Amino acid sequence: MAVEDKYISYRIYLVAFAILLMAIAIAVKLTNIQWVEGDYYRKLAKERTVKNFVIPANKGNIYSADGSLLATSIPNYEIRFDAVAPKAEAFEKNVKSLSDSLASVLGKPSNFFENELRKARANKNRYYLVARKLSYTQYSKIKSFPLFNLGAYKGGIIIEQETVREHPIGKIAERTIGYDRIDESGQLKRVGIEGAFGKYLNGKDGKILKQKIAKGQWKPIRDVNEVDPQDGYDVISTIDVYIQDIAHHALLKQLEEYGAEHGCVVVMETKTGQVKAISNLGRDEKSGNYYETINYAVAESHEPGSTFKLVDMIALLDDNKVDTSKVYDSRGGVITYRGDKVRDSHEGGYGKISLGKGFEVSSNTILVQAVVENYKNNPQQFIDRINKMGLNKPLGLPFQGEGKPIVHQTSDKNWNPNILPWMAFGYSVAMTPLQTLTLYNAVANNGEMVKPQFVSEIKEWNKTIKKYDKQIINPKICSDATIKKLKALLSNVVKRGTGAKLYSKDFSMAGKTGTAQANYGKNGGNDKHYISSFVGFFPAEHPKYSCIVVVHAPNTSMNNYYGADVAGPVFKRIAQKIFTDAPSTNEIKNLNRKIAKQENNYDSYFVKSEKKLQLIPNVKGMSGMDAVSLLENLGVKVRAIGVGKVKKQSLAAGQNIVKNTTILLELS
Repeated sequence: MAVEDKYISYRIYLVAFAILLMAIAIAVKLTNIQWVEGDYYRKLAKERTVKNFVIPANKGNIYSADGSLLATSIPNYEIRFDAVAPKAEAFEKNVKSLSDSLASVLGKPSNFFENELRKARANKNRYYLVARKLSYTQYSKIKSFPLFNLGAYKGGIIIEQETVREHPIGKIAERTIGYDRIDESGQLKRVGIEGAFGKYLNGKDGKILKQKIAKGQWKPIRDVNEVDPQDGYDVISTIDVYIQDIAHHALLKQLEEYGAEHGCVVVMETKTGQVKAISNLGRDEKSGNYYETINYAVAESHEPGSTFKLVDMIALLDDNKVDTSKVYDSRGGVITYRGDKVRDSHEGGYGKISLGKGFEVSSNTILVQAVVENYKNNPQQFIDRINKMGLNKPLGLPFQGEGKPIVHQTSDKNWNPNILPWMAFGYSVAMTPLQTLTLYNAVANNGEMVKPQFVSEIKEWNKTIKKYDKQIINPKICSDATIKKLKALLSNVVKRGTGAKLYSKDFSMAGKTGTAQANYGKNGGNDKHYISSFVGFFPAEHPKYSCIVVVHAPNTSMNNYYGADVAGPVFKRIAQKIFTDAPSTNEIKNLNRKIAKQENNYDSYFVKSEKKLQLIPNVKGMSGMDAVSLLENLGVKVRAIGVGKVKKQSLAAGQNIVKNTTILLELS
């Protein structure tokens, strides 16, 4: 018995010793956690229960020059349903009325929603998608529906919000206005004004400190933010919505008519370089429709063809090599240089004509002879003239991907004597449409070359943060005497040259046609297509706007792929719309002097207007904007189709006005 008691005592001592060791180990571990690893675990606990949340800054808006909204941020809502959250009684009581309400807003049958909600309930789906991309109005309405109005815990409604960028004028000028998108490689792609001026538009995100509480919810620790968000600034662009609308639809109409691959148009204010309209349209191969996908005007360098002949004339006249009256023989329309033929588009050539006439009819043989004859012994002198004007460098636009001009130098390894004659009629050289327009705009601007400008101002409410003034690239590209001759030549192109189809006695234009072959050396010439262009300015005497139109790969089966036939009508339509709807007057004299005839006419009109306020007026010939304002002020609802002036009204003048009657106006 004593032995057994002794054995039991040993076991008790052993257990006690083991417990002591465990206690020591626990004490050591606690001490280690508290003093050695304490900072690490305190930090870990804080990170898991306290966290900084980002407060997104409101992105600034983009406005047009006339104050129209081009891009803005709006909230977008997504509603989901936690089918487990509502109690059975609440679910059964409200599911039918909820389904009816959802059907009224979302446009699907009530039984569809009831089946889906019951299925989600049966499957214990805690994240069933009800609807996405909802406006604030739709979201507010759905939130008040039966069951959902009980809230997240009792009604199961889950609301997620994101901010999306919207373009109120639709797809027009979308590529230039720009956007932020994630590309196929997962990289953020920023283009256009959105990308170039993102540092002003995006603002700075704020931070708020929150602590994790029951049911995985996060609650702010303090009433104030750690960092307050700073809203982005507004960007005022140079785009004029009225001119933009004209340019877009004029280009679209021509692309569709000729089945062209793509095209672009840019309208620039002559003195400032402010871009008033820019449209870039490319054809989708599947649908055949045209969309803004690539900024061709900024990014696409190509051989300009005959529009480059303006450079020939600037060099020849300003270097005093020859005058416009010098006569050349077109040699039957074909000249051979080192085995390569230069041809005129007019079969048989033009006989013997002056250099000026050769420019007007766009004779390749005449211009090439003039350039080769005067620069063959020193071709670098011709190249230096191009370099001096700055045509060998990009414009330095704020956008990514500006196309680089190609101007061969005599020091290049691949230089050969045939490059000079080919450059003379717009080949072996490359420029973007905007670079070409900048040159022609300089001629219109009496020799001052200005940089194209897309943004005029950065604003915070009514406060100007930054103003963008005119930037001069070259104060004088050539002499005043040369400018005067160039303007006359460009006017004659429209009056009696290759642009004669565009001439109108009602308004004056000046410009140059261009027709270039592209891909002529690829795949044995089977990939060859034409690039039709027209570039110039208007009015010709006192230029206010310059414009370029470029159309790639028009359908040659129509046998009208020349610049005057394809691109010219777009230029004319834009010029006509702007010039006729918004005439300019240099000076108004004797503003306060009363004219008896005008006073009598006004008195007569006032008496008539007092009597005829209840009659539909005749608005034919009025600008669309004025006609709409007049009719709406009389209590008539107006629907307008097209742009420009009123050519037809659905309700005849003289009819009695009936309140809320709708009148249809056709504009042209």
